[in-house]
Amino acid sequence: MPVQDDRARPGRESHGPARAARHAEPRTAGGSAPVARRGRPRSEAAERSIVEAVVTLLEEGLPLSELSVDRIARTAGVGKATIYRRWEGKEALFVDVVRSIEPVDPPLPGTSVRDDLVAMVETVRRRGLDKGSSALLHNVFAQMQSYPRLWDMYHRTSVAPRRRQMDEVLRRGVEMGEIRDDIDVDLLGDLFLGPMLVRTVLRSGGTPGAGSAEQMVDAVLAGVRGPV
Repeated sequence: MPVQDDRARPGRESHGPARAARHAEPRTAGGSAPVARRGRPRSEAAERSIVEAVVTLLEEGLPLSELSVDRIARTAGVGKATIYRRWEGKEALFVDVVRSIEPVDPPLPGTSVRDDLVAMVETVRRRGLDKGSSALLHNVFAQMQSYPRLWDMYHRTSVAPRRRQMDEVLRRGVEMGEIRDDIDVDLLGDLFLGPMLVRTVLRSGGTPGAGSAEQMVDAVLAGVRGPV
């Protein structure tokens, strides 16, 4: 008996062509073994355009709360359906944008605890200079409560790994006697990274200039240095 194609049956149109394409199982001429499905291929160019559109709008100063799917689609030059085929909503799209825009940190020099600390603080400074990364940072911090999934992902993929790296450097400093052992490691991390984060994320006066990472690290080290 030939297999009847439900997509041609009257009254099935209400489910839409996309759903029909997902559930239909093409078969061979004999009606037995299924053949490879010829679904619509994902367009990497379209996805890239959508992500770049979000970054562009962020760089123009638009907060996440005002980034509607309609506006993103217009900026990317695609239809809204193209976005919804790939992401379940704005927050899922923003999560992918964060993943794509986050820079890869350079390796630490490893020459001394001070040099590693300077390198980590300098990385924060340079991220503040990057227009797209800076705009994203401002939006994530300003609207973390409105987008908990976005903040959770950002913390797991960006904040936590850098914090673990900072902890390792500080513990090495304590073991080598370069840093006092009576201060909580988490607090030490805040003391070293906090000033640059405040200057790059919370202040509107611009990112500190070259050499500021060294100044901040040396100022904190002077107060937490181990016994000579």
